[in-house]
Amino acid sequence: TMHGKMWCDLPVPPLVDDAPIYDRPRGTAPKPVPVEAANYPLPESNEITALKTLTSCPDMASKRWIWEQYDHLVMGETVAAPGQADAAIVKIPGSNKALAVTSDCTPRYCQANPYEGGKQVIAESYRNICATGAKPLAVTDNLNFGNPENPDIMAQFAGCIEGMAEACQALDYPVVSGNVSLYNETNGQPILPTPTIGGVGIITDWHKAMSIGFKAPDETILLIGAPGTHLGQSLYLREVHGIEGGDAPPVDLQTERHTGELIRAAIHQGLVTACHDISDGGPLCALADMALAGNCGASLEYAPENPAVFWFGEDQARYVVTTNTPETLHNLAASSNIPVTTLGRTGGFSLKMSPDRSISISELRQLHEHWLPVYMEEKHAKGQN
Repeated sequence: TMHGKMWCDLPVPPLVDDAPIYDRPRGTAPKPVPVEAANYPLPESNEITALKTLTSCPDMASKRWIWEQYDHLVMGETVAAPGQADAAIVKIPGSNKALAVTSDCTPRYCQANPYEGGKQVIAESYRNICATGAKPLAVTDNLNFGNPENPDIMAQFAGCIEGMAEACQALDYPVVSGNVSLYNETNGQPILPTPTIGGVGIITDWHKAMSIGFKAPDETILLIGAPGTHLGQSLYLREVHGIEGGDAPPVDLQTERHTGELIRAAIHQGLVTACHDISDGGPLCALADMALAGNCGASLEYAPENPAVFWFGEDQARYVVTTNTPETLHNLAASSNIPVTTLGRTGGFSLKMSPDRSISISELRQLHEHWLPVYMEEKHAKGQN
């Protein structure tokens, strides 16, 4: 209904209660061997060396080559361009309201641990929406898997759905639509389990929507959430040490909800000037994204005991923010028992760990944007689609 008129009225039972149910035989869920973070130190004892590798890998490299070929302005209503916020922000014509829209999935988590991977894909969608200041409303799913007649694939399918369902209930983030694509295999080789989630949230005033880019020099950078402890299934482990192993990061759904609520409250109270959730690559890669988006550097002064897992761990329920009121934000987080770590300050034109460990924004940008255009040129030269 809208404007007092019924626009659509469809019977629901054929799609829900009366729909056929298949419960095919399931294989045994994988039992990943835990990864001991201490066994995977930084290469050359240098965080910047690892960052260079990660920021130019296929997962994290800029997708500009793709999105600049499509209309991302939506009749001029788009508030944040791609790469400028954790979710697309599109104004609603004739209103100050805007929609925050995100689409995401981490297939390697779902393969290692379908249940936790299913929880994580919902949780990351929730974080992306919260990081803009929007209230998460609902999701649609696009469930992509191999042949469900294979018991191991059916176990992936069922495990991911069970994890997603638990996360949606805990975060009050319902599934309102979706589709399923099965039998995605080539020569008997299935795709990774990819339950992609599209999430939407509402911002009451688009002028207050939050972006990820550093805004000005001499702002305090904070990590909201617990320091990292988990390297399993991380890009750092795969790209730097050549190991695809370990368990997916565990997802504490109550912590996700409380931290997301804190972030939204801080944004609405004007305590945050930039916000980015931590996902692929860990905190240092999130900081690199923020520096690139704002064309502003930072000096990172925090010295963790285990720098590899701190800077590159992909633990969940965490955000990086900048603020001009760090004490107020510390107090707000303390009232919800959410840890806060001061990382450093914005400024300059490089991302600096120490005088001899830094990278300029221009070099970082070149690494970040180089991979995909070169890859596509090579494919084109070979006549491949």
